[in-house]
Amino acid sequence: MVNQMYLDKANVLIEALPYIQRFNRKIIVIKYGGSAMVDEELKRNVIQDVVLLKLVGFKPIIVHGGGKEISRWVGKVGMEPKFVNGLRVTDADTMEVAEMVLNKVNKELVTMIQSLGVNAVGISGKDGGLLNVEKKLSKGEDIGFVGNIKNVNPKVLYDLLDNDFLPVVCPVGMDDDFNTYNINADDAACAIAEALNAEKLAFLTDIEGVYKDPKDPESLISELHVQEARDLITNGNVGGGMIPKLQGCIDAIGNGVSRVHIMDGRIPHCLLLEIFTNKGIGTAILGENKEKFNHEDE
Repeated sequence: MVNQMYLDKANVLIEALPYIQRFNRKIIVIKYGGSAMVDEELKRNVIQDVVLLKLVGFKPIIVHGGGKEISRWVGKVGMEPKFVNGLRVTDADTMEVAEMVLNKVNKELVTMIQSLGVNAVGISGKDGGLLNVEKKLSKGEDIGFVGNIKNVNPKVLYDLLDNDFLPVVCPVGMDDDFNTYNINADDAACAIAEALNAEKLAFLTDIEGVYKDPKDPESLISELHVQEARDLITNGNVGGGMIPKLQGCIDAIGNGVSRVHIMDGRIPHCLLLEIFTNKGIGTAILGENKEKFNHEDE
C-alpha cells in the first residue's frame, strides 16, 4: 500500500501542472522586500521558490528593496537621518551608503540563487540604462536623491532572459545628467513589469493581502478587479502604505501586466502557494476582462 503522504505529494504536483503549462515561458516580476529579506530562513524559502519557478519554465525577475538594511548602515556609520514630510532625505552621503548596501544585498541574493544551481546576474537600474529617473519631490519639497522613473529600457533584461539568466535588480537609477538616485522598489517593480508586459507581478509584503476592512483579518479579498481596487481607495477602505501599492498595481495592469499578486512574504513558500494552487493565499488583482486562472473552473 502506498503511503498517503506520498500520494498527497503527487496530488500537489498534479494540481500545479495546469499552472506550469499556462505560464510556461512567461515573465513574472517579483518585488522582494519586507521581513522576508531579514529572516534568513524566509529568505532561503523565497529564493527556493524563485529558482523552482525558473526551473519549471517561468522567466522570473527579482526586484529587491533594502530599506531596513540601509537604515541599519546609516546608523552604523553615525549619520544623522533627516526627514521631510515623514520621508528620509537622501543626501549625497546617504545615497552613497544606500547604493553600497543595495549592491551588497543584490550580490547576496545572486549567491543564494547560484548555490541552488541557477545562473543569476545582479544589476542595478543604472546598468544598460535600465531605469531613467527624474528628481522626486515630496509636496513640493526636495528630499534629495530620490527618483521618479521616467523611462525603462528593458533590453538588458531581455538579453539576460534570452540567455537563460535570472536577473536580480536593485532599485537605483540615473537621471539625464547621470546623477545616481534611489528608487522606491515597488515603483521599480511596477515599471519593469509594465515595460516587459509581464504576465505576473508579485509583491512580497508584511501583510496577507488586501482587506475590505483593515481591522478585520477575516475580510481578506482573494480576487479583486481593477475597478474594485479603485473603489477601495476612493472609499477610504485602504490607507497608509497600501494606497500607493494598490495604485501601482492598478497602473501596472493598465499598462499591460495581466495579473498582480499581493501576498505575505512571512509565510514560507508563499510564492508557490499563490501561483501553483487553486485557492492561493494572497490577493490577486486582475484587469476588467481577466479571470483568475483556475483549471478546475474550465
